[in-house]
Amino acid sequence: MLSLHPALHRAKPSDAPPKIGLAVAGGGPIGGMYELGALRAMDEALDGLDLTRLDCYVGVSSGAFLAAGLANRMSTAEMCRIFITGTSDDVQFRPEAFLRPAFFEYLRRAASLPRLAMAWSRDLLFASSDSRWSDLITRFGGLVPTGLFDSSEVERFLRDVFTRRGRSNDFRELPAPLYVVGVDLDSGEAVRFGGPGWDDVPISKAVQASAALPGLYAPVDIRGRHFVDGALRRTMHASVVLEQGIDLLIGINPLVPFDSSRAKRNPDGIDHRLSEGGLPVVLSQTFRTLLQSRMQVGLAKYRQQYPDIDQLIFEPNSDDGELFFTNVFSFAARRRVCEMAYRNTLADLRKHADTLRPVLAAHGIALRDDVINDEHRSILDGLAPPPRSTETTARLRRALDEVDHLVATRRKRG
Repeated sequence: MLSLHPALHRAKPSDAPPKIGLAVAGGGPIGGMYELGALRAMDEALDGLDLTRLDCYVGVSSGAFLAAGLANRMSTAEMCRIFITGTSDDVQFRPEAFLRPAFFEYLRRAASLPRLAMAWSRDLLFASSDSRWSDLITRFGGLVPTGLFDSSEVERFLRDVFTRRGRSNDFRELPAPLYVVGVDLDSGEAVRFGGPGWDDVPISKAVQASAALPGLYAPVDIRGRHFVDGALRRTMHASVVLEQGIDLLIGINPLVPFDSSRAKRNPDGIDHRLSEGGLPVVLSQTFRTLLQSRMQVGLAKYRQQYPDIDQLIFEPNSDDGELFFTNVFSFAARRRVCEMAYRNTLADLRKHADTLRPVLAAHGIALRDDVINDEHRSILDGLAPPPRSTETTARLRRALDEVDHLVATRRKRG
């Protein structure tokens, strides 16, 4: 589903090239894979758009890794090789490392049981009767772990990726601004890692904090403050990009509410009534509805605040039951979901081609008809085998790419 919000007063053309920003929301592992598929489709279908050379990036939760990867000149093709085909000669992705139980957290919480039990027993004997049982849940709630899984493996994986082959784990060394948003659990404040005062935090640590979805991963300690998923405050944090003086905003939100009345496919036992799916389905629908409605309100406001900026937002179709009922934390379905997003995005570009062409042309971008009109095209079709390289040759290739880009840019201006 494509939402296009054309600029109300597009700035007059100038000699300076248009500035483009990318905002990538969260959505768990499956949301991240949907976003990767959508990004890969845009990479192939939009001529003149280089996702690794945009002017500003912001990422939230699982979208933070994709934004950080693109800002580090990692192509969508390389990320597909890492997460989808497993053919990368650079990074080996092992899903089990991301779902390692937080045993230390379990033990730390359990160690406080004797002390809590003794204190509660003492109060039960000597306190007034109306307070003996009322605080049972509050007292022993501290025994429940704050997260099921240990996110330190996530940080270790990202640190390894961002410190090799010419990439950087330092916000200050990137060629374009990157912002990763996390929320301070104790204050509810949204913090922009990569922004003033927070740009010395390693990118891997910032992504770990932004992706710490409460209940799944424990809050991440940075400078003595505990951070959780950045989506708790806003869905995409698109304003972070809009404030950078861009001309075109591209956004991706992988979580939308499901319209069961129009669904193409529902699981057995669920016939247009999501309550039949029990609490997990109800909570999922509630969460998705809140996220999307909050984002839509924000985009409507941004259109008035930033009337010179075109906004292009990609989302899944609301009638896609297959995506809605896929476990949002499942890595096993990543290839299927990525393929689904790829085809959905191409279909959206094909459906809205006539409206999109003049908007995109204002930013030096053209639709590739051979790509968008191929209804049977797969995400694997344009995925060439990776060039075999070492650390040294990878750095050399990166340097040569920079030189080629610099020469091409000067020729256009000349």
